[in-house]
Amino acid sequence: MSDLICVAFDEPDTADKVLHALTAMTKEQLIELTDACVVVRPPEGEIQLKQMVPLTKVGALSGGSSGALWGAVVGLLFLNPLAGMVIGAGVGAGTGALAGRLSDYGIDDDFIRRVGGAIKPNSSALFLQIRKVTADKVLERLRAEGFHGHVLQTSLTNEQEAALQKAISETSA
Repeated sequence: MSDLICVAFDEPDTADKVLHALTAMTKEQLIELTDACVVVRPPEGEIQLKQMVPLTKVGALSGGSSGALWGAVVGLLFLNPLAGMVIGAGVGAGTGALAGRLSDYGIDDDFIRRVGGAIKPNSSALFLQIRKVTADKVLERLRAEGFHGHVLQTSLTNEQEAALQKAISETSA
């Protein structure tokens, strides 16, 4: 089961920095992220979403490779595997990109837009879907890095949410 955490920051680049720090912690097996999204709200204009998993690109790559394979197989039937491979790759990449664009993996995009739209101008927010975390070590590192923010919404228990809010509200000595 995954936990959802949404944290707002006063600066537009802080959410990116926190995500970078958390991504580095994944290499140490301290946290396992299922999905993440950075929301930036410029001083003027609409919010900008930066998804951790670009589904359109992933769909195009996987669709293109499987399309090339199946195109070559079908092309063998017509004694032109190269043309089949090229046509299959094109069709597969197109359908894979469309499927990736239409699918919604992880955190719901409408939820991200709704909650992200509530942050103040010239700020950012970080949306995380976490499968596994060593909370004490991750919170200690976030506190040491000096990231300041406030919790918008979580699926954590009240005690866990209070510990998170305390960690991102305090500075290290």
